[in-house]
Amino acid sequence: MTHLHEFVAHIDWTGAVSGPTSNYKTYARDYEISIDGHPVIPGSADPAFLGSGDRYNPEDMLVASLSACHLLSYLAVCARKGVHVTGYHDDAWGKMEMKDGALCFTEVILKPVVTITAESDPEKAAELHHDAHKICFIANSMNFPVLNKATIRTAS
Repeated sequence: MTHLHEFVAHIDWTGAVSGPTSNYKTYARDYEISIDGHPVIPGSADPAFLGSGDRYNPEDMLVASLSACHLLSYLAVCARKGVHVTGYHDDAWGKMEMKDGALCFTEVILKPVVTITAESDPEKAAELHHDAHKICFIANSMNFPVLNKATIRTAS
């Protein structure tokens, strides 16, 4: 397996149809993300930044990307270590605040609730979140803490 992976996303500002950026408060923030072979993702700024609340915003997508990367890393580690996961849900949360004069993310907390088979070891399932975090390349790319507060449940 190669250690170089490249990804391409196309961003088109669709808000231009509403007019140019002649006034900060009134120009449309809508855009579309297209990635070859995938459905288009409608995006905008968060409503706090004068965007559309019915579209995905970069901040939500960052938190979702961290959650998804941890999920996929965790499932892979569990499959390799004999922990049989039957369910996984995460209510990930991120915080942005002013730091050194710029608004930025300062923390994301993942809160996965994992269901495992009765034959699986709950302690091992809990420990594997640490291993998953170490191999999550999205979390490894962040300059802020990505914490994990997991709950393990055993299926009956």
